[in-house]
Amino acid sequence: METTQEAAITRCLLLVYKEVFGLEMIIFIGIQAVGKSEFYKHQFCNTHIRINLDMLKTRNREKIFIEACIRAKQPFVIDNTNPTVNDRKKYIDIAKTECFKVVGYFFESNVTEALARNANRKGKEKLPAVAIKSTYAKLEIPTLEEGFDKLFNVRINPNRDFMVETYTYNGLNT
Repeated sequence: METTQEAAITRCLLLVYKEVFGLEMIIFIGIQAVGKSEFYKHQFCNTHIRINLDMLKTRNREKIFIEACIRAKQPFVIDNTNPTVNDRKKYIDIAKTECFKVVGYFFESNVTEALARNANRKGKEKLPAVAIKSTYAKLEIPTLEEGFDKLFNVRINPNRDFMVETYTYNGLNT
């Protein structure tokens, strides 16, 4: 049986391991048409593999890519809507089991603005309005208690720049 001191040392070593080797899984959280994929291109395309169902089409392919990233110790981003705690849990559990740091980016949602951005999309990128409204209806605000090591808010300012801040919920910094 591990003592309290041994458990603390183990936690510290895991944190150092994650930082030194860059083991990181990022989860995007937000409705469609709020800039998640564009944010990925600006922030992570040179450092993290992008995993999303729009490209992969099936959960089986998604699972294969996640397993490959974990085996290769490759940082990756889950670029889906991930609106519910349960949607996020499966990714968080896998990452934690494999000693990956889990970072969440919550894209603040304004349905009216998302619908306007969606209206400017072309072809298959353009979604039915009901899809965006449906995702918004089931959106659950993320919390650190889900297993995130860090959480950030992402907003798009009037100049179309991304604003990233340490996540706040109920006025508390996390």
